[in-house]
Amino acid sequence: MGTREAQRRRTRKAIVQAAARLLADGSEPSVAEIAEAAEVSRRTVYLYFPTLEHLLADAALEAARDRVEPRFELEGDPARRLEGLVRALQQGFAETEALGRTIIRHTVGARHAGATPRRGYRRVEWIERALEPLREELPPERLDRLVSALTLVMGWEAMIVLEDTRGLTHADAEEVCVWAARALLAAARAG
Repeated sequence: MGTREAQRRRTRKAIVQAAARLLADGSEPSVAEIAEAAEVSRRTVYLYFPTLEHLLADAALEAARDRVEPRFELEGDPARRLEGLVRALQQGFAETEALGRTIIRHTVGARHAGATPRRGYRRVEWIERALEPLREELPPERLDRLVSALTLVMGWEAMIVLEDTRGLTHADAEEVCVWAARALLAAARAG
């Protein structure tokens, strides 16, 4: 990842964390208040979030860190770390499904060539951290491809496709996501 992309991630993270802090204080912050707390302009906030609703939804999801990260950070084995991450993400789907569908509705198609992705940075960060033990095993380009492929099999989008298109139950959809993640990891390790 280049320095420009890393800076974009830091800026987005600062905006979300500022909004989460304001929400935790019990307020319903405005874009101006969030921008001030994040030390960015209102325009910058709107570059990352098309609506205040989207930003506040993303900030509310920031609380998922406490539920997700312990599920994969305690393991040393990459396969177990990855499975812990997939399960933690997919098990939270039921309680955040409506929120996820709202965010997807606001962001699908909103990305233009060269624009910063408007969502998913948290998922990518967690995948990279879960795969950290593989840094010595896999060449950087193969590890990057694995991170990209794994974004397809976890999160709201995967669950929505499996439940809406395939008619799977939540539990069955979760198992498919775990199976797919294992298959992608095995393929990356095999070269």
